[in-house]
Amino acid sequence: MKQISNATSWRRLGAHALVAVALLGGVAKAAIAANDMSPVGVWKTIDDNTGKPKALVTISEKDGEYVGVVTKGLGENDDPERICTACTDARKGQKMLGMQIIRGIRKDGEVYDGGKILDPENGMEYSCKITVIDGGKKLDVRGYLGISLLGRTQTWIRDQ
Repeated sequence: MKQISNATSWRRLGAHALVAVALLGGVAKAAIAANDMSPVGVWKTIDDNTGKPKALVTISEKDGEYVGVVTKGLGENDDPERICTACTDARKGQKMLGMQIIRGIRKDGEVYDGGKILDPENGMEYSCKITVIDGGKKLDVRGYLGISLLGRTQTWIRDQ
């Protein structure tokens, strides 16, 4: 029986440890990249007319359903007491901060759709389709009535 020196054993152990660290690093990097291609996270909405940031919306996922909640107003909208006066459903008169404006979205291939988005400016709720673009840095959010051709798209920016 051949004896292996302690030095050889330590070298082998060190080599195995390096391989394990490299593999774990690769798995972690892949998980981070996959998460970047998900709508989950904090997004900066941009005003269509001024091009200025309007609010931060946090999108989360539970049981395959994605929802978006206003977590901060920006610029003129930075008023924690601001309420939705134009809303026509149960959200009428409710504070914008903490309000769920996206609901019922589900992943469908490369897009997320099947849900609704509220435009607090006019109180209207639209069908909604979301597409993660630019390597996960941006989000195309399309609100529409009936068919997707009849609507508009906003591009939101991931907040770092």
